[in-house]
Amino acid sequence: MNKPLRRIAIFCGVLILALLVRTNYLQYVRADELNSRDENRRVRIERYAHERGNIIVDGNPVTGSVETKGSDFKYKRVWKNGPMWAPVTGYSSQAFDATQLEKIEDGILTGNDDQLFFNQTMSMFTGEEKQGGNIVTTLNGDAQKAAFKGLGDKKGAVVALDPRTGAILALASTPSYDPSVFAGNSDKDSKARQVLLNDKDKPMLNRALRETYPPGSTFKVVTAAAALENGLHSDIDAKTDSPLPWRLPLSTDNLNNEGNIPCKDASLREALRWSCNTVFGKMSDDLGNDKMIEEANKFGFNKEIFTPVRAVASIYPKDNRPQNAMAGIGQASNRATPLQMAMVAAAVANDGKLMQPYMVAERQAPSLDAIYTHEKEQFSRPLSAANAQKLQQMMETVVQNGTGTNAQIPNVKVGGKTGTAQHGLNNSEKPYAWFISYAKTKAGSPVAVAVVVEDGAAVSDDISGGGLAAPIAREVMKAVLARNR
Repeated sequence: MNKPLRRIAIFCGVLILALLVRTNYLQYVRADELNSRDENRRVRIERYAHERGNIIVDGNPVTGSVETKGSDFKYKRVWKNGPMWAPVTGYSSQAFDATQLEKIEDGILTGNDDQLFFNQTMSMFTGEEKQGGNIVTTLNGDAQKAAFKGLGDKKGAVVALDPRTGAILALASTPSYDPSVFAGNSDKDSKARQVLLNDKDKPMLNRALRETYPPGSTFKVVTAAAALENGLHSDIDAKTDSPLPWRLPLSTDNLNNEGNIPCKDASLREALRWSCNTVFGKMSDDLGNDKMIEEANKFGFNKEIFTPVRAVASIYPKDNRPQNAMAGIGQASNRATPLQMAMVAAAVANDGKLMQPYMVAERQAPSLDAIYTHEKEQFSRPLSAANAQKLQQMMETVVQNGTGTNAQIPNVKVGGKTGTAQHGLNNSEKPYAWFISYAKTKAGSPVAVAVVVEDGAAVSDDISGGGLAAPIAREVMKAVLARNR
């Protein structure tokens, strides 16, 4: 071969090699990146080329698919009672991607997940249309309805857990939205979504998982747990050294109690029963910031929680003495999600053992065969069994004849704690109403609940955890108990 031809051959060989390298780089190295790019319309078209699998509650789908007319997206997602289930499912939109279970479990729902490889392979040979798998949730439909109905037109959230397993039984957030109104890719869908985004009440915010509030007096359960676990107190009926008035450390201000309640030297039981700020503020100061953080962290504070939907971290802060005293009564920079406070109630109800919260019980192939089944997992142990049982006695006194009587259920032992959380500059905003609780049967505690109500329409003096939030918790607990009988 003469020299010019040899050069041409080498040059062509280099071009072919470069083409092979480039093709393999795009198809294998950058495949996932390119597939996930918003501009890649083919991926979204394929996602909606066939019916998605369903999200299941109580054995029935709360989602579905309908054919789309006049679009290259063949199917569109729809929901049954969308506003009630949106905090659980999230949305799946042809134009705006997906969130929550619809996003996290997209591979199963579309049928593209590697766990469905056998089904994918069989459909290639049989010529059958690809089918998505199903996501079976832990949700209790009756409890979810009770939570959603109880919140009504108020802003707020409800989380109910099975303390024994960590299963999420209810997850409600109001105001809510219907994911169906922007599930397509038309101008109408885009306008509907923009209306929701512009709404000052933030209906697309999942308040159960993604909003943190000052937990108010419900946090006194954590402070009591810290005192018991660190040996500061052991007898819940013995008097504490709690003067009245009690001055905040390094301050000229006294910590006040609400109303004329018997808080001087009150025992742990009486202090929780009447929600004595002075007793728990001093208790937090006596323990110190480090021990309070340590105990709060055992309950799940200061870390994100995955259910598998992510919940933002609740915060018990590193702070100075006066702020730590206020954080010990659920104020200052102390902030918690409703999920977090449901975890607090669940740990107490489960004799001190906190289970990892979860809402996916099973993943199913299109054939309905289970390809994944959740196994319960311990999250932590914030309390010994003995100390948890002491706290149960205290919380049950709150409901029997304290601030939480509105949570009573005939012939059922209920423990709870009310909370009225101040917020805003100089506490100028209307307070949040909180209630955390559990119900107990001979077989253990099948349900723990946290409720927060942002009732902007109420007069501040009328807002209380016992008045607004406790009745909602009671109805959710009754719904769960009815199914366990």
